[in-house]
Amino acid sequence: MTRTFIDAGVLIAAACGVPGIADIALRLLDEPQRVFVTSDLVRLEVVPKPSYHGYKDEVAFHEEFFANARRIAVSKQLLEEALREACQFGLSACDAIHVAAAKRAKCAEFLTTEKPSKPLFRVSGITVVSVREV
Repeated sequence: MTRTFIDAGVLIAAACGVPGIADIALRLLDEPQRVFVTSDLVRLEVVPKPSYHGYKDEVAFHEEFFANARRIAVSKQLLEEALREACQFGLSACDAIHVAAAKRAKCAEFLTTEKPSKPLFRVSGITVVSVREV
């Protein structure tokens, strides 16, 4: 089983049918040999807007994912780890928290929709995979 961290963009692409990447995201999310990990922050990124706008199918998609994934809680210790990651690799706040959560959960892969030219791909200790490149 491959422990795989799922970034918000992957869930949004899959739920909203983003052209060019939705099919790839859905296929990856359907792979039975993966154990999915995410963070409470990812949930905060993907659930509120569709909930507010009444997109019940999108909210249901996200909530089903979160019900079956291991979620890493945001804590003071995780934020300290994220700060170190951000300083070392030049990450944004959210990306740093996600990387710290993925590493804490001992994930082998970090799936994202980011382009390989982004700072996230400088991170060491975990394989970052863009669904745009799969």
